[in-house]
Amino acid sequence: MLTAINPTTGKVLNEVEPATPDQVEAILNKAHNAFQDWRKTSFEQRAQVLRNVADLMRKEINNLAPLMTEEMGKPIKEARGEVQKAAWCAEHYAEHAESYLKSDILGSDASLSYVHYLPLGTILGILPWNAPFWLAFRFCAPTLMAGNTCIMKHDPHVPACGIAIGELFERSGAPKGIFQNLPLETSRVEPVIRDKHIQAVSFTGSDKAGAAVASIAASEIKHSVLELGGSDPCIVLADGDLEQAADVITLSRIINAGQSCIAAKRIIVEEPVYDRMVKLLKERLEALKVGDPSDEATDIGPIARGDLRDNLHRQVLQTIEAGATCLLGGEIPAGEGFFYPVTLLVDVTESMAAACEETFGPVAVVMKAKDEEDAINIANNTEYGLAAGVWTTAKRGELIARRLDTGQVAINGIVKTDPRLPSGGIKRSGFGRELGPHGIHEFVNAQQVWVGPKQE
Repeated sequence: MLTAINPTTGKVLNEVEPATPDQVEAILNKAHNAFQDWRKTSFEQRAQVLRNVADLMRKEINNLAPLMTEEMGKPIKEARGEVQKAAWCAEHYAEHAESYLKSDILGSDASLSYVHYLPLGTILGILPWNAPFWLAFRFCAPTLMAGNTCIMKHDPHVPACGIAIGELFERSGAPKGIFQNLPLETSRVEPVIRDKHIQAVSFTGSDKAGAAVASIAASEIKHSVLELGGSDPCIVLADGDLEQAADVITLSRIINAGQSCIAAKRIIVEEPVYDRMVKLLKERLEALKVGDPSDEATDIGPIARGDLRDNLHRQVLQTIEAGATCLLGGEIPAGEGFFYPVTLLVDVTESMAAACEETFGPVAVVMKAKDEEDAINIANNTEYGLAAGVWTTAKRGELIARRLDTGQVAINGIVKTDPRLPSGGIKRSGFGRELGPHGIHEFVNAQQVWVGPKQE
């Protein structure tokens, strides 16, 4: 049974029967059969399908957004923004996929030689709970526009979101089978990855689960793209705009109650402005409202699950025990639901839990650096390499970006995902890229064509 627990109350919200083995096989066969026709469609035909789905999402935003608020606690104003962003992703690829996949003419001894980009078949997307609509369309929009079909295995804790996304394609008149929701327990995913109809896998989640998925896919000689965890550094140097940095870092840290892979998790501040930056962050963080995510005034909702909150609290307590100072929060509140207060930990060092591990919640971790060189060394001292932020002059920031071991860097701005730009990580944050022109090239056959006669 796929059980959704409302994190605001801690009570069971709904239960969904997972697919039976026969239903799983039927879904796989349907996607494979649909691919035979879908691969032959024009870019414009595919684009119209995505535009129709995007239009439906925008029209029904007030029905779709509350599903996230109920199942994983996303504040309603953020949930509406996520639906809008998912629709934008669909529209972006509808408009740009053809140019992204334009053939490359290459010189050789042929009369004509080129590489064109052909669909692979059915792609499996294994998705997490923290951005149910955005991550679904980050996966499916480029994949469908490349001519593949999609099977989405969503997180078991957001079953209603998964059903709703699948129904969007059905209700918008998309060809049957090109996108299907697969309600399934995580323990039953391996046979699906191994199934002959699945050609590649897109996975978003923890590094531990990503390693398992990649291993299974590799054993079947199948391509995978992994977007995994992050312990993203945000460097603030003395010549940065501290007020603006504090505004942006606060927002980055508390979006989705801090449950974001690309949130600013380790705030590394140069010593001359350390005390000032701590003061600015504290002022902003303590002004935020934690509460019912269905309330328009709420800034931060609950943690998605009880076990996740327990682990977050462990990280906070261990960090304080190791010598960090807690200026805000740090205690589990009384009452129902899985709420956690906005927490500010300062004087954190590299060996402490909140600096070594990924923190998934509204916990800001501030670390002191002696200078630029020290800040870069601290930033790179992690197993993760997803994204980073830098606050300094633009020219200096670009030089620093080249020395940061991450897949994405934002200079004087917020780290975010954008359909126009590629995102992804290195080290234990994964491999491959999603979004932008790079993302759509992950699940295609880059076929080289040589046309004779041979030229001397």
